[in-house]
Formats: sequence, structure tokens, C-alpha cells
Amino acid sequence: MIDFDRVSVTYTGGEQPVLADVTLHVPEGELCLVVGATGAGKSTLLGCVNGLVPHFTGGRLAGRVLVAGRDTRTHPPRELADVVGVVQQNPSATFVADVVEDELAYTMESLGLPADVMRRRVEDVLDLLGLADLRRRPVATLSGGQAQRVAIGAVLTAGPRVLVLDEPTSALDPAAAEEVLAAVQRLVHDIGLTVLLAEHRLERVVQYADSVVWLPGGGAPPRLGSPREIMAVSPVVPPVVELGRALGWEPLPLSVRDARRPAAALRERLAESAPRPASPRGGEVVAAASRLTARYGQVIALREASMDVRAGEIVALMGRNGAGKSTLLAALAGVLRPAAGSVRVAGADPAALRGRALTGHVALVPQQPADLLYGETVRDECLLADRESGAAPGTAAGLLARIAGGIDPARHPRDLSEGQRLSLALAVVLTARPPLVLLDEPTRGLDYPAKARLVQVLRELSDGGHAVVIATHDVELAAEASSRTVVLADGEVVADGPSREIVVASPVFAPQIAKVLHPLPYLTVADVAAALPGGTPC
Repeated sequence: MIDFDRVSVTYTGGEQPVLADVTLHVPEGELCLVVGATGAGKSTLLGCVNGLVPHFTGGRLAGRVLVAGRDTRTHPPRELADVVGVVQQNPSATFVADVVEDELAYTMESLGLPADVMRRRVEDVLDLLGLADLRRRPVATLSGGQAQRVAIGAVLTAGPRVLVLDEPTSALDPAAAEEVLAAVQRLVHDIGLTVLLAEHRLERVVQYADSVVWLPGGGAPPRLGSPREIMAVSPVVPPVVELGRALGWEPLPLSVRDARRPAAALRERLAESAPRPASPRGGEVVAAASRLTARYGQVIALREASMDVRAGEIVALMGRNGAGKSTLLAALAGVLRPAAGSVRVAGADPAALRGRALTGHVALVPQQPADLLYGETVRDECLLADRESGAAPGTAAGLLARIAGGIDPARHPRDLSEGQRLSLALAVVLTARPPLVLLDEPTRGLDYPAKARLVQVLRELSDGGHAVVIATHDVELAAEASSRTVVLADGEVVADGPSREIVVASPVFAPQIAKVLHPLPYLTVADVAAALPGGTPC
């Protein structure tokens, strides 16, 4: 169904190809997962399938890509729309209609299909993706998981044979992610759709894949194999695979269920040395939210929510999509003035502060990090961050290198991958080292090594007395970084306590290792290693 024949892609001004000598075949009716480090070329590979590369992105494509027999060099995206459907990372940004039913019909209207065909296909998609109850809902009222399924449905009505998904679960809570992946599986198994899916949160999806393409990056050719073959050699693996590799389990586990069976003996060994929840750090209160109520029109986003944040804490703010996490961060950052209640950061109302009086106390990295980037090059952004924060020259560039590795300083921020843009925004904000750092979904687009580097930077901030609040759906990040977890539901605080207690008790927000070793309070592979003789899980 999809064939790459010695494909290389080089963008204008690039010193080396983003993709080099890619040759692979994806059969019809398979779910093929694309993995690799941040900036390895995953989005470029996906863009080759529907002709966005090179027709819209520019650059030079050597070799040939065939999709259902059509050569993407001679068929631009509009001539591939009936065979390839693409869903981007932020589906809501692509909606053009106000109501779900109209959104599903829009692509067919663009293709000029007859009205009776359109009606039948809309009904089929509503049933196939479980959207019948949402048909008359305004798209603006959809949850993240619902919006993702509607976006998938909108491309399915055109009758494509290939579906391309770029980070489909990166902005979703665990339950919504499972909902979307179940829908994708149904499309593969029931109607034989071919799915090409790129994802960094492998713990969510690798067990569902039929095959995996690993992009090593740096111009090295990719490797195609079964999930177990690639997970055995890839440096980018989810925690359950990392644990299985360290313990020498055969076959290598790809899911929590796979791992729980051989983990029975391990649970017995670990029972007596289980770690205890860490005591809350006793620094001074850096920020305090008291009985906050916030509204967007008639929608209540926060309901008398209260939370204190102390110096030295790393707090994970968790909850399903729409629970109020981003709204609480916006109130703490002074971006949003609540309808009721009070916010104090360093004793002042952040909404009343401006300029350096605000940035000297609190910094927010939003879900769309590009909103913070204005420079023409990465170098310009770093120099500006140093100058505005009064930091030593090279501070921002050094932080960027630590979080994201090597990024060409001459590149324009818009030419970076999603994860690289996020890393740049993080470096820009962290350069000022404000007492309160707020991060909204900071691991979207980040691979596991980049996430580990980010965790180290956050721990250093915490050790230096800074307070960090992370709104996230990434349960593995929360397990690695946070000392405390606050759970929101329907705008209310429903849980607040040590992370080891809160996430272990939750079947939804527990990380993979906690699920494998339940009911023991282990969260990470590092926890397991620390409890075993020699410090390694072997």
C-alpha cells in the first residue's frame, strides 16, 4: 500500500538530509508505528505519504514514494485526498464547521460527492467511531478525545485507504487516548485501513502496532521490523520495555499485561523494601490560589479550587481533558483573572503585574510554545532571552542544548519539529529562573531522552528553591519528576498529596511500572533498580 524507494529529503539550507535512503513497504491493513528521537524526521516521513513533502514544505525529495500506486512527486496533496487521510497533532485547529455532522461532511463536499453518498458515509462514520450521540454537538464543546475522533471521522468520509496520524494522543488524557486508539484499531481490523502513526508516548500504542519503523536520525537509514524486534534494539522505548530488557525477560513485554506475568517473582523480592511517600518539602509558599472560580461564557472551568505551591516543590497537575488544569495555570500566571477567589504570587496579584514585575516572579510555557517565539533564528531567540532576563550570554543556548541536544542555531523556529520548538520555548522561559515556573503539557513532541533531560533541569530548579507546577497527561513524567500530585475533576480539586500515594491509588493516572508492580508503590525503573542488590534490576 505504501512504498518508499530510496527516498531522501533535504530542506533548503540543510547541511544533511532529514531522511536518507529510506526504503520500506507497509502492506494494506496494517498499523505501522513510526518511532525515533525528537527531530529524527518522523513528521517528514508522514508528510511524504500525502505529498506535503515536497509540494508544500519545499526542499528536495529524491527517490520515489508510491501510495496505492500513485507517485507523490507527480500527485500533489489534492490528488491524493481520496486515498490518504491526514490528522494533525492539533485536530481542533483544522475544524471548519460549527457542528460535528457538518464537519464530517465537509471533505466530501469539497470532493463534490453526491448528497446521497455523503449522507450514507456520515452515518457509517458516526457508527464506526461511536459518534452518533455527538452528531449535533458544536465542535467547540468537544473533549480532546471526542475532537480527535471527529477529526479522524472527517477524513474517513472521503473513503481513504491510508490514514496518517501525527502524535494522535499527545494532548489527551489516558482515558481519551485509549478511546482514540480503540477507534484506530477498529478501523484497521474491521475495514482493513492502513494506518501510519507517529507517536512519542510509546507506552500507549506500541502493543497495538503490527510493525514499527525506527528512524535513528542523523541521516542513518531507518529500520523496519516487528514491535519486539525494534523494541529490543531501539534506544527509545517505554518503561515496561526498559524493565523487561534490564531483567532479561523473554519474550520482551510490550504491555502492562505482558509484564505482570513474569513480574510475580519480582514483586515478592521488592515487597519488603518498598519506598515510602516523600514528605512534602517545607519551603515558603510561593503561590496561593484560594477558592478560585473561573468561567468561559457559561462554562465553569474552575469551581472554588484552592492550592498552595511551596518553594522546592515539583507539583504535577493532572485530570482529564477539560478538568481546568490550563485555566488554573493561567490564573497563577496572571493571564486570566478569575470570576471569584484570589491568587497571590510572591504576595502580589499576578493579574495586576506587568513586564519584568511579572516575569521576575512567574513564567508560563503554554501548550502552543510557538506563541513565545518571535525571533528569526534559534540563535536570536536565545540571545534575546539572555538579554531580557539579565542572564550571562549563552545561558539560554546552554539550556536548549541540555534539553534538546544539538539544534542548528541558524534555523528558523517555525522550521523546527514540534518537540524542538517546545524545547526552545522551555529554554527561553527557564533562562530567567523565576521563583514559579508553570509548564502546560511540556512533553508534547519530546522523546524519552529529551524528557529525561527536562526532568533533570526541573530537579535542579527545585533543588535551587524554585517552585514548578506541571499540567500534564504524561503519567510517566509525573512519576519521574513530581513530589506532589494534584488531581482536578470538573474544575474542582479532588486529590492532593504525595505523588507516590496519589498515582499508585489511581488506575487511570498510574505509570506503567506502578501497574506492573501493583499494589507496591514503585513508580519507575529507577525505583526498582534502587531496591535491588547492585542497583540494577537484574
